[in-house]
Order: sequence, then structure tokens, then C-alpha cells
Amino acid sequence: MDDLDKKWDALVLKIEKKFEDEINLKAILYLIGVQELNMGIKRFGREEKVDILHVAVCKILTPFGFYKFDRVDEDGWPHWTELKALKNLDDAKQGLLMKEAIIKYLNN
Repeated sequence: MDDLDKKWDALVLKIEKKFEDEINLKAILYLIGVQELNMGIKRFGREEKVDILHVAVCKILTPFGFYKFDRVDEDGWPHWTELKALKNLDDAKQGLLMKEAIIKYLNN
């Protein structure tokens, strides 16, 4: 097990203890997205939940040069410009990048 895996497992364990439930990468992205939106406690529709995941992905991958923050719209939703296509990475590399980016985001 390499250093990234150890850090990831420790992070997941910490979040699971806080929420007293099992958690996965998608759930962590959702939490980051909700935090970035800063709209308080609110129920989100199915399409909004997909948008929340996108907010999280853009936010955490900005320091890696994949996105550049653009603006916040009139409804309070942030928007980014894609600089590098994430789809150019295979699934395994995307997964590792996401884990690394989440760890970096949550440690700042």
C-alpha cells in the first residue's frame, strides 16, 4: 500500500467516524460541493446533485490545472472553465487524481 492509499484510508475513516456511516469517493465529493456552494441546509433535486458533484470536481482539480474559476452566477452557483480534459486520463488515473485532490483540498 503506497502513501496515497494510506492517506486516503485515514481520511475516509475520519469522515466515517464524523458521520457515523460508510462513505465513498462520490459522497465525499458531494460534501465538498455542498460546502463550496455555501447555501446552508437545503434539499437538492437529482439534477442539482449532479451539479454539486461537478462543483466539487472543478474546485478540487483547479490547483492541478484542469479548471480555472470563472464566475458565480445570479443563483449563487460557481462556474469554471475547463483547461485540460479529464477524459484524457484513464479511469485508474482519474481515481488516483481525485483521491490526491480531495486529500489536498481537505488538508488546506
